[in-house]
Amino acid sequence: MAAQIPESDQIKPFREYLRTFNKLTETCFLDCVKDFTTKEVKPEEITSLATKAGLLGQPR
Repeated sequence: MAAQIPESDQIKPFREYLRTFNKLTETCFLDCVKDFTTKEVKPEEITSLATKAGLLGQPR
């Protein structure tokens, strides 16, 4: 019979994953979004986001 892993030990890696994912998401968002006062997306924000996502290749 296989040994059971306690639930608390199963949750720890998932919590660490979520912390890492949230930090990465926050960092990327803050690097791309420059103005929080409007709903309008500025062209430089689109370029920044697309570059970070790998859609436009390397910036020139």
